Amino acid sequence: MKRVKVVVVGAGVIGFSTAVCIAESLPLCAVTLVADRFSPDTTSDGAAGIMFVSKYPDIDLERQKRWFKDSFDHLLAIAQSDQAPEAGVMLSSGCQIFRAVPAETVPFWADVVHGFRFLTESELKRFPEHCFGQAFTTIKCECSAYLPWLEKRFRRAGGKVQQSHVNHLQELAGTYDLIVNCSGLGARSLVGDQQVHPVRGQVLKVQAPWINHFIRDADGLTYFYPGVHCLTVGGTRQEGDRRLEADPAESEDILRRCCLLEPSLAKGKVLGEWVGLRPGRRNPRVEREVLGTQGSARRVHVVHNYGHGGGGVTLAWGTALDALGLVKQIINETGPPEARL
Repeated sequence: MKRVKVVVVGAGVIGFSTAVCIAESLPLCAVTLVADRFSPDTTSDGAAGIMFVSKYPDIDLERQKRWFKDSFDHLLAIAQSDQAPEAGVMLSSGCQIFRAVPAETVPFWADVVHGFRFLTESELKRFPEHCFGQAFTTIKCECSAYLPWLEKRFRRAGGKVQQSHVNHLQELAGTYDLIVNCSGLGARSLVGDQQVHPVRGQVLKVQAPWINHFIRDADGLTYFYPGVHCLTVGGTRQEGDRRLEADPAESEDILRRCCLLEPSLAKGKVLGEWVGLRPGRRNPRVEREVLGTQGSARRVHVVHNYGHGGGGVTLAWGTALDALGLVKQIINETGPPEARL
């Protein structure tokens, strides 16, 4: 039987997660991943990679919880295996603190992470500007290690990798039977999705080995997460800002805010700065469509999986499994690929 030629566009955490899921689950598919940038030059490489997420407004909550749980279970299995050091995946404990008691004190992911509880009054005394907090153990995934690890896993499953720039999805239709679009911010130009917009994030990498637990202000702008080698200290969330240069004033402000939560950070050594553009969108797009091709009656099936904003690492495996399900649907409906003339 002729194999189904599948191309995955995008080499960030969404792209490689999706490519691995397809290559490992569907041996009838010949899977190629195409991108113009690979690790260490993707947006995913600078992600804090800590697993928890805010709700998306227009997606069924049960679906969001499934995405989170599937991703958590996947990364937990790695964290508890001998692959953890190479993959850059580790358990991480800490707290999220609030200046006002939230409307929902128990988030939808509370029963997925480990040991979720509220901070005690005694614990909150450390944060005089905050009146409520949540403590839990979650997972940190460092994509600078995880992406190369995923690429190795993809290649072992028979996947191929190609570095090239794609201007339009239609240009792939002559070579592939099915396209999986994991292009992140690139989807704005690649498929004309004007809902996708850049959300600039700036973080610092700080050496402070005495800090073992994360703290995150619930506004999402002030946080530090201990990692394998250093802390990720942030941050910013600047809608529509495309600047890729680090702003010294913003770095100074990030450190100032984080030192209010953990004064000993002032003794840390700043190892570097990182800036990236998250693929902002009101909701992730995980769905299928059919595209026409210019000058031909042939139509090509596309599965979209992009627009996760700051939740890429948190939801990558879960949405990859959804994308895999859509690929299976298409193959079951269309049968074997047409013979090419």
